[in-house]
Parts: sequence; C-alpha cells; structure tokens
Amino acid sequence: MNYEEMNNNRVTLTGKVVEEAKFSHEVFGEGFYELKLEVPRLSAQTDLLPITVSERLLSLHDAALGSTLTVVGQFRSYNKIDEERSRLMLTVFVRDIIEFDEELNPNSIELEGYICKPPLYRTTPFKREICDLLLAVNRAYNKSDYIPCIAWGRNARFVNGLAVGDRVAVLGRIQSREYQKLQEDGTYKTKTAYEVSISRVSSVQETSEVRQAN
Repeated sequence: MNYEEMNNNRVTLTGKVVEEAKFSHEVFGEGFYELKLEVPRLSAQTDLLPITVSERLLSLHDAALGSTLTVVGQFRSYNKIDEERSRLMLTVFVRDIIEFDEELNPNSIELEGYICKPPLYRTTPFKREICDLLLAVNRAYNKSDYIPCIAWGRNARFVNGLAVGDRVAVLGRIQSREYQKLQEDGTYKTKTAYEVSISRVSSVQETSEVRQAN
C-alpha cells in the first residue's frame, strides 16, 4: 500500500448497526460482509450508511443489531448490474474497528481526487446555491473510486469555477438521501443515494500549493 492510497481517502464513522451482516464476496479465501450503520447528524436526522467488513474484523467485535461501531476506512465505489443496467454503488470499506470515543466526529471524510465531470451548479427555489461534482480518487493497482460530492453556498461557487482534471481536496461527511425513481410501468420506486456533503474544499496545484474557497 502506498502513501497516497492511505491518505487520499479517509473515513471515520460511528453509528448503530441497523441491518444484519450479509455476505458480499470473497477475496483470497476471506469473506466480506455488508451491513448498515445509523449515523447521527448534528440535527435530529440520521444517515443510513453501507459498510463492508471482513469476517476477520467481525469475529473480533460485536456487530449485532443495536450495537454501536466506530469504523475507519475508505469510501469506495463499484459497478453492479441492477435492473439490467450498470449502477454505481458506494460503500465504506472498513480497515479497522476502533474503541468508541464520544469526542470523535461520528461522520468524517477526507478525500483528494480529480474532477472527472463538469461541475453542475444550480439554485434551489429558496435561492440556495448547490453544485454537484464527481471525484475520481486513486486507489492501488491503477484503480479509482468515483465519489459523488455536493457543495453549498460559497463552496458551490468555488467548485463551479473548476474544470475537469483539476485536483481538489475536500473535507465533509457522508450523507444518505432518498429519492423517487420513475419506473417503466409508470410507478415510482424509492431509492437511496449516497454522497459527500462538503464542508471545506481546496484546489491542489501541481506545485502542491493550495487555493481555498473564499
């Protein structure tokens, strides 16, 4: 594992297990399982976030329904065939489960990656500024994770001025959001999207200089 891989994608989550572990896949004889954590926001709301954990880690910690876990890892993406279409799936790949610390931010993510689609800037009916962007975050073995992010206010104006290929560093939290998708039969199906809500963003220049949002 190289230095960049360890530091360009870092996540810490603390939440309550609200979904039993389900087998996901196997790598070199070791099984990996998926479950969901209910992670509190500063408001009364919560985010339901997917995590992927190895059977080795699960055997060392209590991950039963209702238990609380603090995990550290990386926010990763992969493609899955869903309804005969390729769909981008997101999960927190857990590298370790650590002791609970009430002073620790329960939902924190740091990413450094490259803008791989033109930022999409818009305003809400209440004139709130929003900008969506997709980051390609490098991983080992010439792989990348594609992470959707959303910026607000002055951060939205800042990232709207960036271009495809620009390198940025972001700090924020992972959030879940339900939406209604129109089906071919005319009905709507409730789905869940996951994205990084940006609290701070910087442009990383090739000279390692950093330009922050004003």
